[in-house]
Amino acid sequence: QLQLVESGGGLVQPGESLRLSCVASGSTFDSYAIGWFRQAPGKEREGVSCVGKGGTSTVFADSVKGRFSVSRDNAKNTVYLQMNSLKPEDTAVYLCAATLGGDYCSNYALEYAYWGRGTQVTVSS
Repeated sequence: QLQLVESGGGLVQPGESLRLSCVASGSTFDSYAIGWFRQAPGKEREGVSCVGKGGTSTVFADSVKGRFSVSRDNAKNTVYLQMNSLKPEDTAVYLCAATLGGDYCSNYALEYAYWGRGTQVTVSS
């Protein structure tokens, strides 16, 4: 059983940056693709980005392309989501999720079996 814990959220002004971390425990981390999702009040959960188990395959939602990047450090059982040029519309709870799989990943929530509890990101002036 894989456990995931997110951290790094907070309150920032538009244009600023945050780096979120997702730390895994309880299973072989490098066997899992990791996805980042976000959910704002009254909105559906949105796939933001994901990274395959090897770290070379990544996917980004159109809304964050060019602003967000994702990376993983399998030695530390950690995946990072670097968020730059943040906008008010990025405000949401950000969750990481894991799926046992191959080198590729997707932003479809139904493909992920393990979820963290999330970290709040608020972008406001």
